[in-house]
Amino acid sequence: MKNMSRLLLSAALMSLILVACKGNQEQEKTADAETEQSETKTIEVTKEEIKAKEAPTVLNANLATEDQLNGIGLSAEMIGQIMENRPFLTMNDLDAMVPADMDKEALYATIFVPFNLNTTPKDDFKMIPGVGDKMAHEFDEYRPYISIKQFRKEIGKYVDEAEVARYENYVFVPVELNSATEEDIKALPGVGGRMAHEFEEYRPYTSMEQFRKEIGKYVDDKELSRLERFVYLNQ
Repeated sequence: MKNMSRLLLSAALMSLILVACKGNQEQEKTADAETEQSETKTIEVTKEEIKAKEAPTVLNANLATEDQLNGIGLSAEMIGQIMENRPFLTMNDLDAMVPADMDKEALYATIFVPFNLNTTPKDDFKMIPGVGDKMAHEFDEYRPYISIKQFRKEIGKYVDEAEVARYENYVFVPVELNSATEEDIKALPGVGGRMAHEFEEYRPYTSMEQFRKEIGKYVDDKELSRLERFVYLNQ
């Protein structure tokens, strides 16, 4: 009987040990999985941070301050002309002001008026530094664009993410006022979270006149005329 009791006790202890070991293994697997997931998230965040840091800064000619314009080496005369004549409704308006003897490609690497991807003449895209006939053709090929995400997807077939991000300094996709997502609205040049909220606040819009009336409560006439070119209504 004693031997039997000892055997039963040993078996019970062995079972407890096995259960404990199994539990520890499961905890280790869970911990490893959580660590791996955490490391993956860290890598993703780091990639986004690196991408943001690597993306070149191109000033929007309609939004840049005098200090910023001075910082890219523009003359006092040209800064004065830019401040007086903006908002520029198209890049062509700014381009017409640039002296013929100025290196436009170097200048437009630092300052630009973003192009409407759906209405800009194909050859005008070649004003974007580094865009030649082939890429201008690709910009034109996928029209009409319904969102900046579509632009990233299609043009990403030809260049890497960093180059797509650089192109985004030079273009925008107009949004439909009543259906555009907050993300698409915030992708518009110079439109942040606060203004995106105001765009959404007054939905549904029945006319562009309503848009002018409501958004005109928050911005002056010049800024309102700049914002108008980014939006449209499906009637």
